[in-house]
Amino acid sequence: MSPVGLGELLRSLPKAQDPNLLVGFETSDDAGVYRLSEDTALVVTADFITPPVDDPYVFGQIAAANALSDVYAMGGRPITCLNLAGFPSERLEQEVLGQIIAGALSKITEAGAVLAGGHTTEDEEPKFGLSVTGLVHPERFWANAGARLGDRLILTKAIGSGVVFNANLKAQISPEAMSRCLESVTTLNRRAAEVLAGFDVHAATDITGFGLAGHALEMAEGAEGALRIDFGSLPLLPEAAEAYQRGGTTGVNGTNRKVIEGKARFDRFFASWEEGLLVDPQTSGGLMVAVPEDQADGLVLELKKEGSPEACVVGTVEPLEGGKRLIFG
Repeated sequence: MSPVGLGELLRSLPKAQDPNLLVGFETSDDAGVYRLSEDTALVVTADFITPPVDDPYVFGQIAAANALSDVYAMGGRPITCLNLAGFPSERLEQEVLGQIIAGALSKITEAGAVLAGGHTTEDEEPKFGLSVTGLVHPERFWANAGARLGDRLILTKAIGSGVVFNANLKAQISPEAMSRCLESVTTLNRRAAEVLAGFDVHAATDITGFGLAGHALEMAEGAEGALRIDFGSLPLLPEAAEAYQRGGTTGVNGTNRKVIEGKARFDRFFASWEEGLLVDPQTSGGLMVAVPEDQADGLVLELKKEGSPEACVVGTVEPLEGGKRLIFG
């Protein structure tokens, strides 16, 4: 089932009546939030991916960073993780799975969490990820809804990893560009989230499989107005634009375009490579947050100082006109 169809299916299900479920599946948030007490809530999520690289250790690192990011996107702190693995044991050596888990454990440890176990099943293609549990104050978690008119949109990482990974498979990316991509996708969003906790975050999400446009739409649907994204301000991974300009793409771009179809407005002509980058599926992408205008510049400076060199203002929240929740200029 496509992500679009899955979203429609989830919205058709009855909503939970438990008042302690603070965030469920209805809003397409990055994780669920369940209140345990007046000052403690659980953040729960699960995510897994197929290998974007051949190195099993690096694959484990990317998959773990990607799954942990969902907790950071809710303002939470990861505490426990469970491995989720699909593995072709008759085709690949057990050592390969061991290296995947070792890579994941390196990121789990860096996050200050612990690996508590997991589950492996037989599969034709390796798949790996984590189920992650985190903690957050029940009155201080972030959701993708809540962006206010006049807010500035801050993005903490460059985009373009989807097409870079695909181009690398065809030997069309330089070693330097691939190295920069791997550095980005193996970097935890932990420090960025810690910096953000010192500011008034009205809404937050991480940019992953639906691409910048798809996740921006999730934020826009819960905002006071429309989200305007300035394409020229978006940080891009090296050679990502060139990969699209050569005709590159990914297997998910078409599906991601359908997610925003009829809900976005383009205020100028967008070349196909520009549209491609907007829907490029990210793995372990950055956080995008909405903050008050008077805090935006200070937040960007702090993020840059604390390990997010590409952090920048990429858009604004403005009044809704014509029913289009997303505006690209």
